[in-house]
Amino acid sequence: MHDRTGREIFGPLSAVSPDEQRRVSKMVNYALLYGKTAFTLAKDIGVTQKEADQFIQAYFARYPAVRAFIDETIAGARKTGMVRTLLGRLRRLPDLNAKNFQVRMEAERQAMNTPVQGSAADLIKKAMIDLHRELRRRQMGSRLILQIHDELLLEVPEAEAERARALVKEIMEGALELDVPLVADARLGSSWAEVH
Repeated sequence: MHDRTGREIFGPLSAVSPDEQRRVSKMVNYALLYGKTAFTLAKDIGVTQKEADQFIQAYFARYPAVRAFIDETIAGARKTGMVRTLLGRLRRLPDLNAKNFQVRMEAERQAMNTPVQGSAADLIKKAMIDLHRELRRRQMGSRLILQIHDELLLEVPEAEAERARALVKEIMEGALELDVPLVADARLGSSWAEVH
């Protein structure tokens, strides 16, 4: 989805690098999913507010299921006073019916955000547990040293680098069974900066 959004923002013949397109596209996809305004989006991606507003309209026209998800999530949360992550973690949202507009909008943003980011957190934590167990089971010397959002950083002996890379990819992609495939990218390098 990030790649497709990038093509729509920049066009197929853009001189903007694929990495920069993806970075901006991720910002746009998450911004719209979490209810950012045209004003904020324009500042974030460096376009006019009018251009950002046009993009928001086009985005929701192209991805009506995203708009439906947002609306249904907020409506369900308003009815029950809570939202859940994919693995069932609960977040109560007592301010969804607040009289104060800003307080209510923040609760709506939390209602939209929690199922997505909370489920992503569930997924990465499950992958970390599975990876740790599998590294121990296989008696590998690789060890998990850092988690940053949806990334895992491991320290890996050179002799098992390719085995560890393949295992990380397999475990990340199989952490949860979803309707859409999870795709993970596992890179090898002598430092985090080299692979990032």
